[in-house]
Amino acid sequence: MDLCTAPATTDRPDYSRVHLVGIGGAGMSGLAHILCSRGAVVTGSDVKDSAVVEALRAQGARIAIGHDAANLLLGGQHPTAVVTSFAAIPKDNPELARAAELGIPVLRRSDLLAELMEGKTQILLAGTHGKTSTTSMTVVALQAAGWDPSYAIGGQLTHGGTNAHHGASDAFVAEADESDASLLRYAPDIAVITNIEPDHLDYFGTPEAYYRVFDDFADTITPGGHLVVCLDDDHAAACGERAAARGVHVLGYGTPAGAAAHPAIPAAATIAPNQAGQAEDIVVDLCLDGARQRVSYALSIPGAHMVLNSAAALLAGALAGADPQRLGEGLRSFGGVRRRFEHKGTVASGPKAGASVYDDYAHHPTEVAAVLRAAREKVSERGDAAKVIVCFQPHLYSRTLAFAEEFAAALGLADTAVVLDVFGAREEPIAGVDGALLVSKMENDTAVFEPDFDAAPRRVAQLCAPGDVVITMGAGSVTALGERILAELAAGAEA
Repeated sequence: MDLCTAPATTDRPDYSRVHLVGIGGAGMSGLAHILCSRGAVVTGSDVKDSAVVEALRAQGARIAIGHDAANLLLGGQHPTAVVTSFAAIPKDNPELARAAELGIPVLRRSDLLAELMEGKTQILLAGTHGKTSTTSMTVVALQAAGWDPSYAIGGQLTHGGTNAHHGASDAFVAEADESDASLLRYAPDIAVITNIEPDHLDYFGTPEAYYRVFDDFADTITPGGHLVVCLDDDHAAACGERAAARGVHVLGYGTPAGAAAHPAIPAAATIAPNQAGQAEDIVVDLCLDGARQRVSYALSIPGAHMVLNSAAALLAGALAGADPQRLGEGLRSFGGVRRRFEHKGTVASGPKAGASVYDDYAHHPTEVAAVLRAAREKVSERGDAAKVIVCFQPHLYSRTLAFAEEFAAALGLADTAVVLDVFGAREEPIAGVDGALLVSKMENDTAVFEPDFDAAPRRVAQLCAPGDVVITMGAGSVTALGERILAELAAGAEA
């Protein structure tokens, strides 16, 4: 019986009528999509209209723009459950307050996702960086192997244009978010940890508390399940070593150097060094249950971090029971995820011809550095004169203050950096914390602080020459600037 039509019990909410506060968000919209597909009455609200909201309306969801207690009656009667993202939605939201008055269960997004995954083989992808890309790769690889997995991703696949799906196969692939410890709500059969690096210290307080949540996540794995860790990341590998000592079955993936550094964890997927004249870009040696095979594939997206993510996806799919060679075919066809080194366009003619614009969600120093190194690969194909120009918008005052030195070092990998003001999201401003703080710590003489968001596209275009690679980067509104920068480039903006 489907959870959307199953009768409510004393310990399980009734999900036949669900209201989602912040329904247009990346994570919430995916769950709304699955609920619609499973026959639930879906209502919701968001602060603005969007293509995502319109797509959900086309599926039958009733959605209001703006938050109001009356929105709980969008479905004709009160919902049986209200779902929210506690990190993004204020606790005094009028819809949440009204639900509390009426005694309607108010649940976190992770609670609903856990219910949707119930009864499925759960493949959960976790880590500080790379969750969305690795989850997406796993989905596309399984689809190529003939599976129809359910999935919930924190971004939209360029391959299918969606972030969630109610599939017919037994597998459910999902991104496990650690930012508020919600990943502890799940019971994965296969859990992947791509890397661990302190983040979300506004919630966890200390790096040690942040590390500990991944140890706790490993303990949620079902009996007979698998923990997969990246051997090229010392913190992820150390988490795997501790889990193995507690009796969890742990396997690793990574380069030969990573495997050699952590011999206590069996290297089940080893990325072989590229060989001259080799037809494929990537070769992974799989070793599962004593059987060995080699899988070769090419990736259309650059970056050593993406190669590691692909090996994680290959191993997760193989552990689930899919054919490794067909999984490799899926990785070969993987077209990326929106806002993950997403190509926005290339100038066709004029004085800035050949300049390209990309957009990326990177908002942590390690992510920024990884994307800029990948951009350097693109630039190296264009000759010595081509430059990497980043238009970066810091995300959260607390993160900008905590990692100011690291952000400055990472942004220094670009030839030129245009730093915008902080996108505060849910936070109040902190005195002295703005984009100028990062620029003041950079050694790059061409780095500039641009506090005027609307002036940024022309400022970037003026710094750009033919063949350069421009990246708009950050987790906030900076994604809206890509098309505007392209327009300025096409117009041939000059200093």
